[in-house]
Amino acid sequence: MPNRLSGEKSPYLLQHAENPVDWYPWGTEAFERAAALDKPVFLSVGYSTCHWCHVMAHESFEDAAVAEALNRDFISIKVDREERPDVDAVYMAACVAMNGSGGWPLTVLLTPGQRPFWAGTYLPRAQLMSLLSQAAGLWRSDRAGLLAAGDELTEHLRREEESRPGAPSRDLAARGAALFAQSFDKRWGGFGKAPKFPMPHNLVFLLRYAGLTGDSHCREMAEKTLDAMYRGGLYDHVGGGFSRYSTDDHWLAPHFEKMLYDNALLALAYTEAYQGGGREVYSKIVRRTLDYVLRELSAPDGGFCCGQDADSEGVEGRYYVFTPGELERVLGPKEGGVFCGWYGITRGGNFEGKSIPNLIGRPDVEHPPEEVLALRERVYAYRLERTALHRDDKVLTAWNGLMLAALARAGLVLDEDKYLKAAADCADFLTGRLTDGDGRLLARWREGHAAIPGKLDDYAFYAWGLLELYAATFRMEYLGEAARLAGLLLDFFFDGENGGFYPYPSDGEQLLTRKKESYDGALPSGNAVAALVLSRLARLTGELRWRTAADLQLRWLAGAAEDYPAGHSFALLTLLEELWPSAELVCAAGAVPEALRRFLREESRAGLTVLVKTPENAAALAALAPFTTDYPCPEAGARYCLCRGGSCAQPVEDIEDLKRMLEKSSV
Repeated sequence: MPNRLSGEKSPYLLQHAENPVDWYPWGTEAFERAAALDKPVFLSVGYSTCHWCHVMAHESFEDAAVAEALNRDFISIKVDREERPDVDAVYMAACVAMNGSGGWPLTVLLTPGQRPFWAGTYLPRAQLMSLLSQAAGLWRSDRAGLLAAGDELTEHLRREEESRPGAPSRDLAARGAALFAQSFDKRWGGFGKAPKFPMPHNLVFLLRYAGLTGDSHCREMAEKTLDAMYRGGLYDHVGGGFSRYSTDDHWLAPHFEKMLYDNALLALAYTEAYQGGGREVYSKIVRRTLDYVLRELSAPDGGFCCGQDADSEGVEGRYYVFTPGELERVLGPKEGGVFCGWYGITRGGNFEGKSIPNLIGRPDVEHPPEEVLALRERVYAYRLERTALHRDDKVLTAWNGLMLAALARAGLVLDEDKYLKAAADCADFLTGRLTDGDGRLLARWREGHAAIPGKLDDYAFYAWGLLELYAATFRMEYLGEAARLAGLLLDFFFDGENGGFYPYPSDGEQLLTRKKESYDGALPSGNAVAALVLSRLARLTGELRWRTAADLQLRWLAGAAEDYPAGHSFALLTLLEELWPSAELVCAAGAVPEALRRFLREESRAGLTVLVKTPENAAALAALAPFTTDYPCPEAGARYCLCRGGSCAQPVEDIEDLKRMLEKSSV
């Protein structure tokens, strides 16, 4: 019989709706019930494409004996970490504090007052049963001890580090680059040992730092990693797109789930590398990655779904691996041999007796034969006939903001209208479907239903995506909406005295802790992305509100990053834009000049912000950037007005003159 999760929209929660466990969704009902029945709370956090979450579900949560123990002695709560990253962050911090590490599925025991007294990750059935028995016994015989442990851990989690604002400096970026060099894997690329995660924002930082300083080693580290990730099985050579992470040091065997945010951030990193170096292989990787997203992760009307599962038919990776025999049957002996030879598919296999297609060790991967490309399409069509991968079809505002940024940037750099259209459709979806009647963001949409008040990442990532879309299209509605969202960030999330943004709004549900997070993880820190948004708005508009908040936020981030700047690469990206030569350009014209678009495609100029003023948008632009009222639109052609360091040069009308002016300032 279905439990309380059957009315939820989360695909992860719905996967557990038929469990014999009497699950509750997160909410006051569960904790009030725990208090009324005088029971501890069993909290389980995961997500729908998580392999080990599936394993624990099949081993334990579908088991009658486990369900009996949980239903008798606990109130059990299921949380989708992708829907409630705020809840996940609080109790993952408890897990890390107790064990030194964390992961999913996350398993936590709480008091009815939401205080954790035990935390761990995946537990085999026997260990879980032992834990439940011991915890239930201690709840009856030594509750004071459990409550004391919960109080002590809660106070530890609530103990905010003393605020120590820092001084944003070039030295901080240099130390970050040096730390990456220390952990760089010279043979296989990436940083540290297996498992290896892509962390694309680290690579974008290294590429931009190299471009600004001439540090060739930083570019080499980034490109070596980008090349190795593409060559390995982390990249899906048949269908495009990237898996979550590599289980080995040479990027061959991934954890096969594909996530929207990884593919968005990796598309941004490869776009950055292409624009900075011109290697055509990078543009092809961007196209195939974004085409995969458009083809397989698109939701109705412009949004994008969360991801695809690693498992099919209960086996991880089964969807992606091949044998020579099956491909020879599909393509014919000769052509099958060609395909297998190019992609390293062998009789012995490289993954549980079968082969993950890869290009590791192949000397020339930048110019594959046309025959191989044609065969690849046939293999993709064959693979589509396999059991379809489960797709987590919820739409998350934060992750869609990242994809919006990737599509907009690629659309500009690659001169590809379909990506710009997809970006515009995504923005329309988020504004139309995930914005409530008060203009506040909601975090999740699924099957026509939007819910859950937006968090820091929702506002910051979406505002960043809108700024990238404005930079690609110069449509005023995107700049205006980015500024509106930034205003809400300042109103409801910002510590206006010390700097830093809280993870959820001041008028929202108050969890056990409300600590400001600065570290980048698989996703960049919401605090760092918010800093980038404020910095760019300040330079675009000249408005004091954005500049004051940006300066305070950058001082807070500099202090947070002082001890380990490599863990704050997205914050360092903002410092690169703030502390190296920058410039503000206003183009006044009857319409956006094509010469300007070509100029912006040529190379990455992160320190340059551009506004385009036309007779049609003059009033709207003046409302956001009042200084633009002093820039008249010419009757014909375009006029480029460049400002640097608080002073403006004589306007020019030719894009070549503008280039020469910028070259003098190294922007």
